[in-house]
Amino acid sequence: MPRPRLVLASGNVGKLSEFRELLGDLAVELVGLAEFPDAQMPDEGTDYSENALLKARSIAAATGLPALADDSGLEVAALGGAPGPLSARYGGPGLDDAGRVRLLLSETAGATERRAEFVCYAALAWPDGRAVVERGVCRGRLLLAPTGGGGFGYDPVFQPDGYDGSMAEQDAATKNRISHRGQALDALRPAFEQLLAR
Repeated sequence: MPRPRLVLASGNVGKLSEFRELLGDLAVELVGLAEFPDAQMPDEGTDYSENALLKARSIAAATGLPALADDSGLEVAALGGAPGPLSARYGGPGLDDAGRVRLLLSETAGATERRAEFVCYAALAWPDGRAVVERGVCRGRLLLAPTGGGGFGYDPVFQPDGYDGSMAEQDAATKNRISHRGQALDALRPAFEQLLAR
């Protein structure tokens, strides 16, 4: 029997790879937006939960398949919780991941308060508009310089509490277990069971 298909409402290939690992034990086929070139992502606002729900519902309606979306961000105490929901757009459209990391480090240079946390809201939506959203958090501290070659985004400058090295230095199993996305998806397990039961 073919596995049910689930669309990830993201064009980020790093995120698609990470979500496939996180959901590897589920009998679903997670596909990216590249398979649906006509599906348009909605504009995002400044609220994690609303963004995740909007993306999941929009892509589920556009593709006729259940859709999974997340809205994640890094909240840095020294910046009053910024960049938060604007993390992926921090510094404007001209910056890539490395550029956003450089900007973050320059804006926190000299700050003695280094507490930070990754936050994720993950939403699963059906084409009929039903949706479930859950939250995950990974607390830690902002490093002074990037280390490690794994992960993506701000992983190289975030050290999770209780672990040596940055998130980019953790092995995949550890990262999946402790990450904000891993925790949010774990909380969505009952909703995935509903999806598989249909």
